[in-house]
Parts: sequence; C-alpha cells; structure tokens
Amino acid sequence: MSIQVSLDGLSFCVLDTIAKRVVNAHSLNFKTESTPYLLLKELKKVFDDHNLGKEKYEEVTIVHKNDLFCLVPKSLFDKNELPNYLKFNTKLLANDEIVYDVLPSHDLVCVYVPFTNINNYVFDDFGEFEFKHHSMVILQTLFHQKNKRKVCYVHVSKSAMEITVLEQKKLLLYNQFSYKTPEDFIYYVLFTYEQLKLNVEEVKLKLFGDIEEGDPIFDICYQYIKKVNISVPKYGHDNLTDMDSSTIDLTLLNN
Repeated sequence: MSIQVSLDGLSFCVLDTIAKRVVNAHSLNFKTESTPYLLLKELKKVFDDHNLGKEKYEEVTIVHKNDLFCLVPKSLFDKNELPNYLKFNTKLLANDEIVYDVLPSHDLVCVYVPFTNINNYVFDDFGEFEFKHHSMVILQTLFHQKNKRKVCYVHVSKSAMEITVLEQKKLLLYNQFSYKTPEDFIYYVLFTYEQLKLNVEEVKLKLFGDIEEGDPIFDICYQYIKKVNISVPKYGHDNLTDMDSSTIDLTLLNN
C-alpha cells in the first residue's frame, strides 16, 4: 500500500504485485489548505471508510508532499547540518523532525520535514514502513525516461507544480511552486525557460499529473511553448490490469 499525504489532499493505492493489479485506490482534494492535525483526521476517516487498517500488507510506503525540503548534492552533504540546509527557505519549528532521502544513482540528497503525526499513526497501525519525500519519487521516475535533449517536465496538482529540467540524465533544475491561476502557472514555466536560457520553440514542455488537453493550464502553455504535450512517465508498475492506472498519481505507483 502506498499513501501520499499533503496539506491540499491525500490519496492511497493498494497493489497486488503478483497479479499486477490495483486492488483499491482513492484520492481526496481539500477545498482549502489543511493543517497536519486535520490531515491526520482525514487520513483516519479514509482508513475507516476503506477498511485499510484491517488488512495486512507486505509493504507500506508513505509519500510526504510539502515544500519543507531542499535538494543537496551528495558531495556537499553532512548529516549533522540538516537544519542549516532548510533554514534559509523554510520556517522551522523547535520540535520539527528533519530527515533525509538519498538518490544514490544521481548523488542527490533530499533534506525535509515529514508529517511526523502521520508517520506515528501509520507505525502504530502497521509497524515498520518506508517513507520518502515526493520530490524523490518524481526525480527517480523522470531519470528513467529516455531523453537525448533538454526537456522541461511539470507535475501538476491542484495548487502546486513541480518543475524538473533534464538534459539526458543530468538534472538542471528541480523546484516546487504554489499557484492559483493558469497565469501563475505559465509565469513559473516561462521564468524557468528564461533563467535556464531554454528556447520556447525547441525545448519540449511535458505536463503530467492532474492535467488534460483542453484544460485552461494546457491551453495557456500552448500559447507560449511550441512543443507542449501531456506525458505519462513510465517507470515501476506500468503493466497493471483491472483499474485504470493512468488515473492514479504516479508517485503512488512508482515509489
């Protein structure tokens, strides 16, 4: 079972890895940004509604999606300096737990603050489990895509966007932004193109996540970027049957 938690919603996916099928899946978007306390309350309700706590799972993974993170090159990383990596762009509280994930194949470390109350609740129900930051799942997935030239990927959700720019297997940029309107969205995309000196007529823009052709966000991107399309990155569980895996967030399928 994989569970993704954020302050604007949560989702889960239960996989039968032997039969290669999705057994159960559900997503919930909050009308307004929540708090860690209310997030846990909603997660408990989802567990009760879908009888998730009554099943046994070979593996349980929690994906924490928030903006309390920082990517650090492994060559510059020191596990004794975790607060110092975050303090310049994140408001830290005295009782915040700071942890890190390592992406060894690309010498990247993600330092972040998980939702500790969510971790505690899941541990009480299931015992040992794995947890990671959303950025690591996105990057791990995109690093497995085959690109010979520069590509700009944008993962779209209700109120947040993650921009990743790759040149073959080299990471040029990864960042997360909050947005409210399509105009906000295209501003961050064009700003990224400008800062990295990407040609809007040559560098592909691949959108994935909660986005379809004809959406206002897609339409406004199409006005400014010549090569834009909806892309569903494949990696991990990409041969599932029964349920339509394309409707399930890739961070639940690819972690």
